[in-house]
Amino acid sequence: MPSDPDWLAPRLTDSLGRYTGACLAFCEPATTEEVSQIVRLCSEHGIAIVPQGGNTNRVGAATPDASGDQVVISLRRMNRIRSVDASDFTISVDAGCVLADIQNAAEEADRLFPLSLGAEGSCMIGGNIATNAGGLNVIQYGNTRALVLGLEVVLADGTVWDGMRRLVKDNRGYDLKQMFIGSEGTLGVITGAVLRLFPAPKVHATALCSLDDLDGALKLLSIARNHAASSVCGFEVMSGITLATAEELIPDIRRPFDPLPDWTVLLELSDPRADHDLGPTMEALLAEALEDGAITDAILATSEAQRANLWRYREAIVAAGVQRGAVVRHDVSVPVSEIPDFVRACDSELDELLPGVVPYVMGHMGDGNLHYHMAPPDGMSQEEFAGHVPALDARLYDITARFNGSFSAEHGVGQAKTGQLETYLPGPQYAMAQAIKKALDPKGLMNPGKVFPAT
Repeated sequence: MPSDPDWLAPRLTDSLGRYTGACLAFCEPATTEEVSQIVRLCSEHGIAIVPQGGNTNRVGAATPDASGDQVVISLRRMNRIRSVDASDFTISVDAGCVLADIQNAAEEADRLFPLSLGAEGSCMIGGNIATNAGGLNVIQYGNTRALVLGLEVVLADGTVWDGMRRLVKDNRGYDLKQMFIGSEGTLGVITGAVLRLFPAPKVHATALCSLDDLDGALKLLSIARNHAASSVCGFEVMSGITLATAEELIPDIRRPFDPLPDWTVLLELSDPRADHDLGPTMEALLAEALEDGAITDAILATSEAQRANLWRYREAIVAAGVQRGAVVRHDVSVPVSEIPDFVRACDSELDELLPGVVPYVMGHMGDGNLHYHMAPPDGMSQEEFAGHVPALDARLYDITARFNGSFSAEHGVGQAKTGQLETYLPGPQYAMAQAIKKALDPKGLMNPGKVFPAT
């Protein structure tokens, strides 16, 4: 029950265990009208609101502060698939729908909802929209922003904006839904969405490639796109350190190449045409990549089971990073062509700052998004490492800005990165964002202390 401390505790702590808050009330409305009534009541009495979905956020965006004066509105009871229109290639859903349930509903209609990420079994679409989630398929389908046609939002005064449109083209003034995508609950509570669907892939071709360096990965990506164009749906890069850690910590993970290369790329092609054999295309592009020196070896999946085994390496490096502990996580993006130089700059400058610091790098290189994590040097305690983290963070963000990148690629700003926003956003952009916040949330009650510092 909501009043039970044991029941409340996990809902008041973020997914990484970095932030724990308290709440005046924890509400679980079942309808948009109930959300509206709660928000209207809070607005009238000047009570701050924290919207929450699956509570899988990585930057504390769905966690209240410690004051106990905020109301949490959980969308978990609003979990209906409202409608699926296979002809329109759309699905309309409540914001509390778990991402995997939306994927399954699309699959039952022989369609694909392509948003895919590690927490898809528990994260909710409202939170995905509120953070503009990315994931594994951005290279082919775009991030969440590209997948949303319409929204239903309860505004800061309790007014319901019904923007549940199934239109691909609609130029009647400003595209208002875009302001709420990526807003992290600071402008209103997303209660429903109309999402784009796509033809369901019927065939895949998957390969795990070994590389000497990220320059080779850049060449491989270019070769893959030249051969397969829009069929390239996955291009995941993994450092040798991440695979070595997975081999050490995750059961049944064996090194795919011996010795382990410095870098590995998981490359996948897909196509909705069942009679389209992607095998020859994959073989041809791998042959060119080998001849060009972009890669040194490759493992090509010849069955669905082998494909699943190759993807397990990508899943295992994430799990191993969590088990390793004391890993400082970062979610950055830079232009794809800059990735090799960016990683070299990070490796060099961070090691100068803290000799022996261990880079734990993986990511969706096909769309420019890297998770450049850091672990302490061998023998350094977590407590000592923690003292170095602020300087390491600042240097990483400075390097990212130097490469015209973003310090938050797909996880959001939340409360973890509010201090970086004003520093690393161009002045006019920061002022414009503040103006939008003031216009839509004049009382400052919507998720205060997230995106912008608490006032």
